[in-house]
Amino acid sequence: MLSRLQRALLVVVVVGGIAVLASYFHGYLAHPDIRWDIWGGTPSALRPLYTVSMLAAAVGYIPLTLFILFGIEPSRVRLVARLGYGVFVVLYVLVLSGSAAWMPLTYCMIEVPSHVTWIAIRVTLGVVALASIGLLLALLRLDQRQPAIWYRLAVAGSLLFCWQTVVLDAVVWPHYFPL
Repeated sequence: MLSRLQRALLVVVVVGGIAVLASYFHGYLAHPDIRWDIWGGTPSALRPLYTVSMLAAAVGYIPLTLFILFGIEPSRVRLVARLGYGVFVVLYVLVLSGSAAWMPLTYCMIEVPSHVTWIAIRVTLGVVALASIGLLLALLRLDQRQPAIWYRLAVAGSLLFCWQTVVLDAVVWPHYFPL
């Protein structure tokens, strides 16, 4: 039986995941003339790296999330400053809401460029990056690491997710996207 916090996290993951996918599908379908402009000035040579990394991050997200949802006992989680399992709920809300907001903000920036929208994009990407790092750090602070293979897969998945959200999304992409 799932605890109240695990059920809350499950709802966040399902609803947030649907919101992220919906934002991508809507962006792709609603903007056929400018759909490739979301790359900004990202060099074509880097685009295959993004594709592979996005797929790896998505695959890595699965064992990370499954381990956090089903591999640990919420009542035994003690993280920094007495934070417990609820920190995972908050971090997932930040990751998924920011991820769902990025695509609409980017299309808004392409259609009606403004400093306010650019700042909103940067803040959104920064929040997702920091929350991704938070997930990794929280995972590394856990004393519940069994089954070991699932814990290792969760850490590896978190590292792949951080590579995408911290390095490629929050640092590299904005560097090439024109203001």
